[in-house]
Amino acid sequence: MTDTILSDTPRDWRETVFLPKTDFPMKAGLAAKEPAILARWEKLGLYDRLREQRAGRERFILHDGPPYANGDIHMGHAMNKVLKDIIVRSQSLLGKDAPYVPGWDCHGLPIEWKVEEAYRAKKLDKDQVPVAQFRAECRAYAEKWVAVQRAQFERLGVMGDWADPYLTMKFEAEAAIVGELLKFAETGQLYRGAKPVMWSPVEKTALAEAEVEYEDVVSTQIDVAFEITEAPNAPELVGAHAVIWTTTPWTIPVNQALAYGPEIEYLLVRFDDMVDGPRTLLIAHDLLESFGARIGHPVIVKLGDTAGTVTALQSVRESQLEGAVARHPMHALGGFFAKPRPFLSGDFVTTDAGTGLVHMAPDHGEDDFLLCKANGIDPVFAVDGAGMYRADWLWLGGQGSVINKKFVSVEGPICTDLRNAGALLAASDDFAHSYPHSWRSKAKVIFRATPQWFIPMDKAEGITPANLVTPAHAGVFGEGAGQEPQETPASAGVTHGVQGNGATLREIALDAIEHTRWVPERSKNRINAMVSQRPDWVISRQRAWGVPIALYVNRATGDYLRDPAVNARIRDAFTAGGADAWFSADHQALLGAEYDAADYEVVTDILDVWFDSGSTHAFVIEARYGAGVRANLYLEGSDQHRGWFQSSLLESCGTRGRAPYDAVLTHGFALDGNGRKMSKSLGNVVDPLKVIGESGADILRMWVASVDYFEDVRIGKEVLTTTSDGYRKLRNTFRYLLGALDGFDDAEKLTPAEMPELERYVLHLLGMLDVELKAAAEAFEFNRYLRLLTDFAQEDLSAFYFDIRKDSLYCDAPSDIKRRAARTVFDILFHALVRYAAPILCFTAEEVWQARFPSEDGSVHFLEWPELPAVPGDDGVSTLWAEVRALRTQVTEAIEPLRREKVVRSSLEAEVTVPSLPVDAAELAEAFIVAKVSKGEGVSVTRTEYHKCGRCWRLLPEVIQDLALCDRCESVVA
Repeated sequence: MTDTILSDTPRDWRETVFLPKTDFPMKAGLAAKEPAILARWEKLGLYDRLREQRAGRERFILHDGPPYANGDIHMGHAMNKVLKDIIVRSQSLLGKDAPYVPGWDCHGLPIEWKVEEAYRAKKLDKDQVPVAQFRAECRAYAEKWVAVQRAQFERLGVMGDWADPYLTMKFEAEAAIVGELLKFAETGQLYRGAKPVMWSPVEKTALAEAEVEYEDVVSTQIDVAFEITEAPNAPELVGAHAVIWTTTPWTIPVNQALAYGPEIEYLLVRFDDMVDGPRTLLIAHDLLESFGARIGHPVIVKLGDTAGTVTALQSVRESQLEGAVARHPMHALGGFFAKPRPFLSGDFVTTDAGTGLVHMAPDHGEDDFLLCKANGIDPVFAVDGAGMYRADWLWLGGQGSVINKKFVSVEGPICTDLRNAGALLAASDDFAHSYPHSWRSKAKVIFRATPQWFIPMDKAEGITPANLVTPAHAGVFGEGAGQEPQETPASAGVTHGVQGNGATLREIALDAIEHTRWVPERSKNRINAMVSQRPDWVISRQRAWGVPIALYVNRATGDYLRDPAVNARIRDAFTAGGADAWFSADHQALLGAEYDAADYEVVTDILDVWFDSGSTHAFVIEARYGAGVRANLYLEGSDQHRGWFQSSLLESCGTRGRAPYDAVLTHGFALDGNGRKMSKSLGNVVDPLKVIGESGADILRMWVASVDYFEDVRIGKEVLTTTSDGYRKLRNTFRYLLGALDGFDDAEKLTPAEMPELERYVLHLLGMLDVELKAAAEAFEFNRYLRLLTDFAQEDLSAFYFDIRKDSLYCDAPSDIKRRAARTVFDILFHALVRYAAPILCFTAEEVWQARFPSEDGSVHFLEWPELPAVPGDDGVSTLWAEVRALRTQVTEAIEPLRREKVVRSSLEAEVTVPSLPVDAAELAEAFIVAKVSKGEGVSVTRTEYHKCGRCWRLLPEVIQDLALCDRCESVVA
């Protein structure tokens, strides 16, 4: 020992210790830093540069479902776009060419409704505004919000072709949409019919199922008597009254028939003490008691018996009701109401509620329409688009609206007139049930028969092999998906084996569902059920803003024109002037010399906006990447099984005979911290823009990746605090690596074969992590991905490897093999972890990368999945060190009581015995961070008698007095 080391005045050795050194701050300051990183990416041209670098690689296309351009983004938007970005970045990290083209839905009611609101605020009537002016205002409104939302999505760190997004209102998009419509027309897959559709009297248009939400309401329920006037198979029924029950009193003025159940037993019952005298009524046997409760007259009676003033006269079956006729309660008005109302057999009639007899209004119900149509009874269109009875209607003409609660209440005109006619047996305003509402206006919708355009689900004509494109990668996810298709002869038929000739759209769509990957897998059942049961697709809307149904209908035959030459001219007109061209067109010029414009009706209905978005694969995927190319993945919320997923499926199956996607991922909804739906009225809205402004986008991105987004997820202050804690721990891992690698260069590197066992063990763990992360990325399970990554950083690195090797890192000589091995592993860990984190923490990973490798034209997002060094054969190292870790845990637990009792201040002052020595005792002491390890019975701990080294602070036998130097430190200092 030197005199200096044995001095009575201990020297301060801190300047000789190799402490981590880095300028990378622990305090993230993301809200301030991220905009600067975004600006750097824009200057760098990150997205375009990445496309250049990945050109020719296997392509991965995530097709963006278009949000509506009508307001600031909400948490659902943020969750959706971040998840998409994580997937796109992870696929790029895997070495694929993963373009992302963001898009917006710019047509339809969401935008039109907002423009109308501005008119209503000024007390102006939108219908008095010229169509061209109104459409221009809708376009300007959409343009404004596209710009706003684009900046908000970019602020989330979403990387994409923001310079050239797709907008459904671009002229080329509108031309493509009408082109897809005309494909359906040319193959006979359109028809115009007067079927009941969901109709919004407030918005004055038909609605798709996806535009409807159900809310609990309380409605008026009424029991109405229809007098039986004819009954050829049961004359005794004449003069009796058939009783119907309904919760939509406004449909009684449009009644045209009565339906009975073929398997139901009815009773003819005499009530002697009704308000207006004795009444003989026809009611289902099983519902007699509940009917009695509604009229305040308990009825418990057996056939042939009399119970008080009620007598069950006879049982009535289907055969006795065949050919029976009733008359409408308002028959005295004459005209429509004087016509007989036939009894019709309907399989849909049940005894679940009501009376077992159902009044039929073919204008206002699907079952009603079909049953009446089968019996030659057509709709009468008595209720107009605003929900009013048309002015010439004999009963209540010009009155309404039918969704007005006061109008249909017990004291309203319908019930009053029925009561005066002696037909209202019971009425109350207390029936609670679920009822459809427009999700925009929040007003009730009605079923209303109007002339609409439909795509049939069960018509075989039109979908033939000649219409189909069959990509070589059809139905195979990950094998050639998204690549240029190979030519396939027309005789190849439908993609997945449903024959084109004779196959219906429903059959082809169901087959396509079977050959699509659904994530999670259970979501397949949801869309399968929806497509199996859905009615024909209503594609027309009575609006002003959107793509018109550009068809010519022959006035004499009612058929629409199917001429490819005319259709080509229509598409060209749309390409040049957009959809507006249809409203200002020279239709004779479009029809050409072969047709006289006077012979044709110009259709001006607007296309369902779901057809617009369902066609995006044509003008985004195929237009950019080649005919027949389809998306690898569609990703949206679970509500899109009835929306975009389904409309895209039907559109593509109708024109191409296959799905437009290889896989579909469904995520849940973002709820507040208590699991409630976010609502301004509840005051529980979590604004993503506020979160970003306070904490940074990476915190929001980490939250998205951390939750099980296949289900509904929660976000609130407590959740975000937990996320922030997790973020700080991961950031600290990067900071430690950066500090530990200060000054590291290639000359220091060692091969795994030259490393100690601990380093080989850590590389083995990294290799296992690598495999699991790659599998999680391919499965789109980023909550598992993030958990694996953070657990590795915390448990395997910070709490184990870093804890053990900090002594070597700080105190060993720079040339020491152990220190060089550790720094080599740190370098490997850095390159791997920064890549793994980049898809999720896109800003932080860039900051970490630039902290070590500053470059004006470099980016972590140019990097690909790490190539890890080959580790020599395991030869038991992983098993051995797993045992060491288990022993280490036991030792730590055994030391803790002594620390609490202040017998030892730290584990460095402890000597331990363990039942086995899986590795050298000195190495175990280093692993356990104790003074000495020896073999003994069980695990026990005592305080060591060794002295403390003044430089490394380890207590070792060669240190002759406290704060003198151990042999290792003396050598390094010398």
